[in-house]
Amino acid sequence: MQGALMCLSLAGQRRGSRGKCTMPGTRLILSLTLLCGCTQLLVEASSWWSLAMNPIQRPEMYIIGAQPVCSQLPGLSPGQRKLCQLYQEHMVYIGEGAKNAIKECQYQFRQRRWNCSTVDNTSVFGRVMSIGSRETAFTYAVSAAGVVNAISRACREGELSTCGCSRTARPKDLPRDWLWGGCGDNVEYGYRFAKEFVDARERERNYAKGSEEQARTLMNLQNNEAGRRAVYKLADVSCKCHGVSGSCSLKTCWLQLADFRKVGDLLKEKYDSAAAMRISRKGKLELVNNRFNSPTPEDLVYVDPSPDYCLRNETTGSLGTKGRLCNKTSEGMDGCELMCCGRGYDQFKSVQVERCHCKFHWCCYVKCKKCTEIVDQYVCK
Repeated sequence: MQGALMCLSLAGQRRGSRGKCTMPGTRLILSLTLLCGCTQLLVEASSWWSLAMNPIQRPEMYIIGAQPVCSQLPGLSPGQRKLCQLYQEHMVYIGEGAKNAIKECQYQFRQRRWNCSTVDNTSVFGRVMSIGSRETAFTYAVSAAGVVNAISRACREGELSTCGCSRTARPKDLPRDWLWGGCGDNVEYGYRFAKEFVDARERERNYAKGSEEQARTLMNLQNNEAGRRAVYKLADVSCKCHGVSGSCSLKTCWLQLADFRKVGDLLKEKYDSAAAMRISRKGKLELVNNRFNSPTPEDLVYVDPSPDYCLRNETTGSLGTKGRLCNKTSEGMDGCELMCCGRGYDQFKSVQVERCHCKFHWCCYVKCKKCTEIVDQYVCK
C-alpha cells in the first residue's frame, strides 16, 4: 500500500506549472511501474518461514488477546494472523518447527547444486520459491512437517493450554498384557493445527480457474499435506519395560514421533519421485504424462521445471555453485564435474584439527590429544 501511494504521489509530480513534463513522461511512468511491481513482489515473497529467522517471545511472555504481538510478526497472512491472536503460545513452536525444517532441508540437499540456502530473514529462501519446482515442493512439505512435529511434541510436554497427551486409541495388535498409556506425542492435534495454520495463506487466495496462479496454489496445498502425512505415517508405538531387576514382566506403551531425520529421508524419496503436473480447464491438477500413476496425498508434485542452479541468476533466485566445495572422486551430484557444471575447480590445502589417541583414566574421564592433518579440498570456479 505504501509503495502504491508513493507511486501515485510521484506520478502526480511529473508535470510542471505549465502542464508539461519536467522529466520524460514515458520513462518516468515505466520506472514507477517497475518500482511498484518490485514492491508487490517483496510483499508476496514474505512467508511464515521467517518465524524461524526472527526471535519469538516465549509463551509465558504473551498477553492473551494482545494483537500487537501478532501484528509485529513478519510474513503472516491475514488468516495466519488471526490464528496467531487466538493461539499466541503456539507461535514460538511454529518458529521452532520452521527452523528444524530449514536445517533438515539443508542436510538433505547439502550435496546438491541447490542446497536450501537462506538468503534473508523475510522471504528466507528468496525468489527461488516463486518457481513451482521440485525443490519448492520439498521445502513446502518439510516445513509443514516441521510444524506438525513441533506442535505435537509441545502438547506432550504440557507447553500448550489447548492440548495435552495423545488420545490415540490402543493399537489392535498390541499384546493384551501390555498397558496402553503414558504420555504420547499428540500427532492428531499437531496435524490439525498445522493444516489450519500452514494452509491458511493458500486458502485465502482466489485465482481464476485454470490459471497458473491456481496451479501453484493447488501444488502448495498438495505438498503441505504430503509433509503432514509423512509425520503422521512415521509416528509409531514406543514401550518401556517395568518389573523387578528389569525383567520386563510389564510394558507401558504410547505413541511417539519418529526422529525428524526419518521424516526428511522419506520426503527426499518423495522429492526424487515427484510428479510433474499441470492445471486443467476445470481447475484441477492433472499429470503431464498420463503413463505415470496419479499422485496420492502422500506424494509431492510440481508444476515448473527446475533451473540448473549452476550460475547466479537474480531472476530465478539461483545462487550458483561458484565457491562450493566438491568431491573430486565422486561421480554423484556432489562430484566436482556435476557440482561445478563443467566450469572446473580450484584446489587448496586446509588444516584440520581432530581429537585423537584418546585414553580412559580411572576415575572417570577421557583424555585426548589433538592431531592436525593437511587435506586437499576443491571448490568450484
